[in-house]
Amino acid sequence: MSSKDWLEKDFYAVLGVTKSAPADEIKKAYRKLARDLHPDRNPDNKEAEEKFKAASEAYDVLSDDKKRKEYDDMRSLFSAGNFRRGAGRPGAGGGQFDPNDLFNGFTGGATAGGGGADRRFGGTGFSDIFSSIFSGGGATGGPAGRRGPQRGRDVETEVTLDFAQAVRGTTLPLSLRTPGACDTCHGNGAKPGTTPRLCPKCQGSGLISSNQGSFSFSEPCRDCQGSGSIVDEKCPECRGTGGVTKTRTINVRFPAGVADGQRIRLSGRGEPGDRGGPAGDLYVQVKVRPDELFGRSGDDLTLTVPITLAEAVLGADLRVPTLDNPVTLRVPAGTPSGRKLRARGKGVARKEGQAGDLIVTVEVQIPSGVTGEAREALEQFAKLTPSAGRERLEARLRKTG
Repeated sequence: MSSKDWLEKDFYAVLGVTKSAPADEIKKAYRKLARDLHPDRNPDNKEAEEKFKAASEAYDVLSDDKKRKEYDDMRSLFSAGNFRRGAGRPGAGGGQFDPNDLFNGFTGGATAGGGGADRRFGGTGFSDIFSSIFSGGGATGGPAGRRGPQRGRDVETEVTLDFAQAVRGTTLPLSLRTPGACDTCHGNGAKPGTTPRLCPKCQGSGLISSNQGSFSFSEPCRDCQGSGSIVDEKCPECRGTGGVTKTRTINVRFPAGVADGQRIRLSGRGEPGDRGGPAGDLYVQVKVRPDELFGRSGDDLTLTVPITLAEAVLGADLRVPTLDNPVTLRVPAGTPSGRKLRARGKGVARKEGQAGDLIVTVEVQIPSGVTGEAREALEQFAKLTPSAGRERLEARLRKTG
């Protein structure tokens, strides 16, 4: 993404949020747009596809705290109208500075470096921009004159796993519809049997420099659209663009213990790069379906099991399920409702090869409407058992009358 894009595009408007929106609101807005505009839900809908790309581009910047601050700083700087043509020369006049002149040739993708004064905007150093304006830097001398390989965009998708799949880990095929290199022309845009030729105007650099008094600016070559080459006979499949939207299937390994809301990064599995640049990354947002029996707390699984009054009083052997084989836990005599029992190693697998535990909470079920022999037995039980330990309460009641 170029620095000019950062200045011209309102990423907040694209996502439908305010400039002060917190990160969770930005994430929520993007995920809604991504679901509604995803190519799988809008096949052959070019407008939806473009909006989907724009939303992904906006989220890529606004979801990164560093990028977002740089983007906000940059737009605030230029919206203040501080830059005028000739601002670097004493006595210079002229109208409003044209940002198009400023950013022509700054296409991003440069390697970040330097000290604190060299702040990065869209992949181009802030100091690089001003050195080009005020020192007369040409199209071929500095970072602004290089149109090297461009890294592809990151891609984000969402996958829903069953509870057991998330706990144990699984490998699933994932189908994506994303831009990719055309298989017919292998990305060069030329009809099979032909090859692009070197652009005679820019000699393959993709940039044309122009001098305006003390200033020197570079801009993409109009003959080759900044690519450095000209396609005389266009590929019938991609119509000379070198790229098409295609469906691809990849196998994604989800590690054991992956949690709901976790974001998995697959390096180099995003959109292909431009001019031989590296591919972007694929980010998979994980959602986990809740289980009807089990819950999860970190690496431990949780389970609530009802027991009878007799089991709580007398004790019992309790057979409970796990995600593997059932286990038997001993309920000690006199167990109160809410007591937790532990089955070690029956929880979520850890990276070290161990596993969390299964935490079983027992709930004593009090029967209602007891009649007949059961009622008589309870009444006899009440006579034979000690009081419930309300001596202090009874003493206070006697004292207060």
